[in-house]
Parts: sequence; structure tokens; C-alpha cells
Amino acid sequence: MDLKKIAEILKCDFGGENFEITKMNTLRDATKSEISFVANSKYVKDIQSSNAGVIIVDKSTKEFVPECCVALVVESPYWAMATLSKYFAPSIEDNTLPAPMIGEGSTISPKAEIANGAVVGKNCTIMAHVYIGANSQIGDNTVIYPSVAVYRDCKIGSNCIIHANSTIGSDGFGFATNKLGEHRKIYQNGNVVVEDDVEIGSSTAIDRAVFGTTLIKRGVRIDNLVQVGHNCVVGEYSVLVAQSGIAGSTTLGRNIVLGGQSAIAGHLSIAPFTTMAARSGVTKSINESGLTFAGFPLMEHRLWLKLQGKIARLIKQ
Repeated sequence: MDLKKIAEILKCDFGGENFEITKMNTLRDATKSEISFVANSKYVKDIQSSNAGVIIVDKSTKEFVPECCVALVVESPYWAMATLSKYFAPSIEDNTLPAPMIGEGSTISPKAEIANGAVVGKNCTIMAHVYIGANSQIGDNTVIYPSVAVYRDCKIGSNCIIHANSTIGSDGFGFATNKLGEHRKIYQNGNVVVEDDVEIGSSTAIDRAVFGTTLIKRGVRIDNLVQVGHNCVVGEYSVLVAQSGIAGSTTLGRNIVLGGQSAIAGHLSIAPFTTMAARSGVTKSINESGLTFAGFPLMEHRLWLKLQGKIARLIKQ
């Protein structure tokens, strides 16, 4: 989309040189042909190191945009980003793509649907009512049980198992809110990548990224009824137990264990080999590896056990 057209959509002044914008992206990952935004003052420090060709800002952050980059000044950059995301969203299905490719030895139910552009590897089993979206890829020896949906552009590795009714690549829970309390959808234009040797239980949802990738690394085990938010990274060989949830943009190190009904807030980082007992509530990053936590507010498991013992004694009195 031409930069001039973008300025018209966002209703902001623009009198500079017009050029084509190919994509929306984060400040860190954007290139000269891409547009990014700053909606929070804590990201101002990232402007100088960004390679974005255009950055959407408000009046308070305009001064930080370098001369080599175009600043589009709006009242609310987050609202503007949500508005613009619709225009860069790919079509849900694309009939111009080539017919799907099915690898040797794979068994596809006649009741399954494989969209154009999709690739299914060798020796896979795709059962009834499975949907594989446009440009998605399924590795070799992978089993996908009935009624699983893999949205467009997502990638599933080899030797994976995805159980019934799970959804890979649905939109993350993202929206902007204006001063009137109205909500505007942020189109999730990234994807989900599931690496090799991953098992995903039934009725689990893994959301696609806003930009970039939601990543489930090799060897992960995910139970039934688990929620993984957009732009999360789940480290190698982690175990997510039933009804646990991870909010958007949180990164788990390798071999993390989340007990049943535990939850992690967004934009956090969890050190490798950390264990969360059932119903733990994580609101801060954890930087030290190998610890076990419990409770809400979160505390080390041994301390939580002592606290429960003292509470029990108080009740008896």
C-alpha cells in the first residue's frame, strides 16, 4: 500500500516522498519497506535502533523518530495500528494458490478439507472434519484427529499429534479501545509454528501472532483445554497441564511445567526448568532457573506449604 494512502486512512498529515509499504511489523523486526508504531513510552528507546521506514507516533514521541524514518503523527497510535491492520490482513482463503500437495503414504479423510497452497508431508493421518488452511504446512508422520482446525500460514512439524477439536492459528485476543469505550479489532497477521515431536491435547487453542510467530518448540506436551496467547514462545520439552493459560507475548524457557489451572500474565519471561504448581498465578518475570512456585500471589512452593499449614492451625484454634 502506498504511504500516501495510509496517511489518508489514518487521517494524518503527510507531505513527504511517497513509497510503497509492504507490511506492518514490530519496531525490532521492521525493515525500510515496513511500517511500525509506538503506543507506549517504554518502547521509545527502541525507535533509534529500528529499521522501520515509517513509524506511527503521537505528538509526545514524534521528536524521537530519526530523520531517515517517516513519522506519521496521530492522536492514538494503538487505535491507528488497529485500523491499519485490516488493510494488511491476508485473505482467509486464496483460490489463486496451487492445489494442495499431499505426501506419499498419507491418509486423508474424504470429509477433511485441505485448502489451496497447503502442503501435507509423508505418512500423515488427517481425520474427518479437519481443516488445513491456505499455505499451511504439515510435516511427515503427523496425526491430526477429527475437527482440528489449522488456520492459514501455520506450520506443524513432523511426528506431531493434535487431538480432536483443537485450533491452531486462531486470532489472538487483541483490540484497541478509544476514549468512547469503543473497541476495534487488531487483525492478527502472523502465524503459529509448531516444531517436531509435539503433542497437543483436545480443545486447546494456540493463537496466531499479531506480527511474526507464536512458537511451540520441539518436544512440548500440551494437555486438553489449554490456552496459548498470541506471540508466545513455549520452550523445548515444556509441559502445559489442563486448563492452564499463557497471555500474549510471554516467553517460556525449556522444560517449564505449568500445573492445572495455572496462569501466566502477558509480556513476561520465565526461566528454564521452572515449575508452577496447580492454580499458580504468575504476574512477574522469573529469572532464576530450577525453582518451584505455587499460589497467588506467587511464592516458592516450600513457603506456600508452610503458609497453608499455619492457616490450617489458625482455623483449628
